[in-house]
Amino acid sequence: MQILHLGAVNGVTGSCHQLVIDSQNSLLIDCGLFQGAETSGRGDDDLLSIKFDISTVQALLVTHCHIDHVGRIPYLLATGFTGPIIATEATAALLPMVIEDALKVGVTRNRSIIKACLSLLKKQLVAVPYKKWFALDLQGVVKGKVKFQPAGHILGSAYIEIDVKPENQQAKRIVFSGDLGATYSPLLAAPKSPYKADIVVIESTYGDKNHQGRKDRAKSLEKVLVKAISDNGVVIIPAFSIGRTQELLYELEQIVGRSKYQKLADIEVIVDSPMAAKFTEHYQHFQKLWDAEAKRRVKQGRQPLNFDSLYTVNTHAEHLQTIEYLAKRDKPAIVIAASGMCSGGRVVNYLQRFINEPTADVLFVGYQARGTLGADIQRYGPSGGYVFIDGVKLDVRAGVHTISGYSAHADQFNLVNFVKRIRHQPKQVIIVHGDDGAKQALAEKLALEGVSSLIGSDKGLIL
Repeated sequence: MQILHLGAVNGVTGSCHQLVIDSQNSLLIDCGLFQGAETSGRGDDDLLSIKFDISTVQALLVTHCHIDHVGRIPYLLATGFTGPIIATEATAALLPMVIEDALKVGVTRNRSIIKACLSLLKKQLVAVPYKKWFALDLQGVVKGKVKFQPAGHILGSAYIEIDVKPENQQAKRIVFSGDLGATYSPLLAAPKSPYKADIVVIESTYGDKNHQGRKDRAKSLEKVLVKAISDNGVVIIPAFSIGRTQELLYELEQIVGRSKYQKLADIEVIVDSPMAAKFTEHYQHFQKLWDAEAKRRVKQGRQPLNFDSLYTVNTHAEHLQTIEYLAKRDKPAIVIAASGMCSGGRVVNYLQRFINEPTADVLFVGYQARGTLGADIQRYGPSGGYVFIDGVKLDVRAGVHTISGYSAHADQFNLVNFVKRIRHQPKQVIIVHGDDGAKQALAEKLALEGVSSLIGSDKGLIL
């Protein structure tokens, strides 16, 4: 047995791991797209094509439907993969929309090609409930089963427990963390550690950082918003359509609805993303997955994802009209738009229009990967620098703020606790999905806690 890391090993995008069980059987865990600096110097063929051997892959297991975990699925299907694509019920509901959008934006507008891809995807999708073992159909006498456990990252997200027993070998339990959610994130409950594991493959996005507490980050968010609206400017919040947007709406409903500042209480919150609107509907549909606090708000008659001052922009024409409307008026507004790392999407148009205006503010609430426009603004903006948007040099005169506490990723404290709280401790912990510094910092912190770990490499690991 061995684990091959085919993405998200030297960075945080392109998640894809292959658990090779024997010469006839392997499992693929995620099949994501590379983004940001991790695409540098690599052509489309290198980034998108499936160059690893899929002849033994019996199933694709999907931890969640962010594009850096699922974006290469169309290319996997194009290579002839016909096995099951197994995911939680919520992820299975969201995945076709994510793939359709990815195809439209990055591949083709040809409806027949998109339709054919989605038809294959839906045919191969297998939706499974949380917390129940699901038997795998493997070749020969090998036995295997999987269980999806709540990861608290986005709706439907899971960490995956895999039990496999190759012929004449002891059974092993391998846990793939996917992306773990942060403690006390809005809407979704924090993940609970598995009972036992022989091997844990764990993400390390924030392996070198700890987030603010829930109350502190809510105060920080309100403080930034109060400052930002004092001059009637536009607050631009880049956010992923799935997860971050819904968490922000949940927090803004609390802040806007109960603020002692009249300007903030009356402020318009604009979600400029048809995708985010669709995903928000799914979040409301799957209220059974919300945490206890969110369910209490609903029982109190509140609608944390659909409040009075919330407006949704749908068509591209409405999007352009909204930008002009905001540019001409003398009243503050909050705009939430994708993509979360400013690597494309409608948020780029807002930045292009407002980033050189001193009354505007850009608020980052999530991780910005190296090489993305978001990372450049975060790095050069506070010192009065400049960035290039669509080849045009623009001075950053807008205020630039970062509140890392709103990340949907677990921080170092959460990651260490996830491992420490496994009752029957793993023999190996493999650290992936992080920049070099974050992986090293997590390894050192785990060592201080008496946990031995390895930093994953693209050469893989024989188990």
